[in-house]
Amino acid sequence: METTTTMTRIKEIFFIVVGTAIYAFGLVYLNIANHLAEGGVTGITLIIRALFGIDPAYTTLLINIPLILIGGKILGKRSFYYTILGTVCLSAFLWIWQRVPFTINLDHDLFIVSLLAGIFAGFGSGLVYRYGGTTGGADVVARILEQKKGLTMGKSLLVFDAIVLLCSLSYLDLKRMMYTLIVSFVFSRVVDILSSGGYAAKGVMVISNRSEEIAQLLMEHLERGVTYLHGEGGFSSDLKKIIYIVVSPQEMNELKKIINTVDEKAFISIINVHDVEGEGFTFLKPQRRKFRLKKPKKVG
Repeated sequence: METTTTMTRIKEIFFIVVGTAIYAFGLVYLNIANHLAEGGVTGITLIIRALFGIDPAYTTLLINIPLILIGGKILGKRSFYYTILGTVCLSAFLWIWQRVPFTINLDHDLFIVSLLAGIFAGFGSGLVYRYGGTTGGADVVARILEQKKGLTMGKSLLVFDAIVLLCSLSYLDLKRMMYTLIVSFVFSRVVDILSSGGYAAKGVMVISNRSEEIAQLLMEHLERGVTYLHGEGGFSSDLKKIIYIVVSPQEMNELKKIINTVDEKAFISIINVHDVEGEGFTFLKPQRRKFRLKKPKKVG
């Protein structure tokens, strides 16, 4: 058990470090290189860089110190340590990347630069958030709002970004500011995708008078487990076994075909499942057999 916990910690630390490296890479070689702003505390450090020439690697640490202390009191010991890790790593990688001679040539196409900057920032930050860390600053506030108010981190960060971006007009023209808004939008979408889970799936509830037959076929041909929920008809008061099953989007057509073969009048409710773990999704599952419709038997 202790070994598993240690390996989990190592994995979390590894991805937080990798995430900050990706985020800092995009910030240096895309945002700074093409004079695009950024949101949150990072955006504030870019404003300070433009107005006073101070390296963002240093101001990132200085601005984040009080926010990290607040985050430590509210989010607990583990998040406190991971926030320190994320903030220090971000500052370190900002310092490193600015001193590595490297250029991304996109023929001065600011639209492509904006898309890539949003992807790099969103993917890097999303990794950090997914494994329990933050990069300090607005991330701390966004994580608090997520836990206390249920707001997604992507939406909270988008609001913070908008405020800082308005202040960035002090050194940017309107054209580059509009491209920066594209960066912020892409960033928030990528963060939400990574934070909500790496595997999208469909949760399906099936109500039928032939639930056991349907469940048997689903387990046999899709190699998915099913759960029976006990329900009662509101009009008839009949007791029913309701099937609940989670499948991949690619299996939806076959699932419907199996259900309709047994009961064409079955009621099917489908919901989006943003994150799913377990056998068949995050672990390998046996190769399933393809379901084939059986031909009806001839009478007479």
